[in-house]
Amino acid sequence: MPVDLFGNETEKNELLRDKFIEPPFSVLDTKQGSWVNRKRKWKSLGIKSELGRDSDVINMDTKSKKNNTAEYVSVFDPALTEVLYHWFCPDNGCILDPFAGGSVRGIVAHYLGYKYTGIELRPEQVESNRDQAKEIFGNSNVPHWITGDSLIELDNIQESYDFVFSCPPYANLEVYSELEGDISNMDYNSFLRAYRLIISKACDKLISGGYACFVVGEVRNKDGNYIGFVPDSVNAFKDAGMDYYNEAILLNQIGSGSMRANGNMKSEKLVKVHQNVLVFKKP
Repeated sequence: MPVDLFGNETEKNELLRDKFIEPPFSVLDTKQGSWVNRKRKWKSLGIKSELGRDSDVINMDTKSKKNNTAEYVSVFDPALTEVLYHWFCPDNGCILDPFAGGSVRGIVAHYLGYKYTGIELRPEQVESNRDQAKEIFGNSNVPHWITGDSLIELDNIQESYDFVFSCPPYANLEVYSELEGDISNMDYNSFLRAYRLIISKACDKLISGGYACFVVGEVRNKDGNYIGFVPDSVNAFKDAGMDYYNEAILLNQIGSGSMRANGNMKSEKLVKVHQNVLVFKKP
């Protein structure tokens, strides 16, 4: 077994990957070859999570609405989904996703043998998710997506869940629709009230000892300052009775970051190339 500079025995990352899929460190690097390969394999199943959002989505950084959402709308990482399910949900466990969005988290869950319930406000998104799942799994064997407002639908759910997992709207960074109940089109104070209540209701469905994980990122206000969405998320879970248990940094692909750097630094703003993975445990 190899040793470190101080003579302590260490395991190679390859052995950790055999056991944990990715080394269970607090920095997750999506640029690594193993990560890129797993992501490519998941997409080869036919996952097209950008579908169902078309021209409705407005990116508030650019104030633009585009027809090709694949170029600029965030798509959740299936490789991250696989890792977090493996780490924090028991085999064949039940997963609750109060901000389901695209198809990724449902399809990955179903493929790995978990039971998934996702709530999504926009019917066209749910229809697209189901169509993708039918192509992969067949007509009679798809994840459970509920069309509706989580503030309402969570009250109608009687089941208990082993894992609450989601990626909520980052305030109004991307406005998905003008539908009533879509928290992405609310001012931040209204957004936060609804967001906190959804978190509380979702955590009420979680078993004792179960985990909740939200993938979030900071957002700037109209003055260019961060609003504190990450600490607001932490406080929302703590106020819902959850213990703040783990946090990790998800390093994203640089992508267009190099091109944006010159423009950002005209006002001394760093180019953001990471997200925050927040994990909580129910006592």
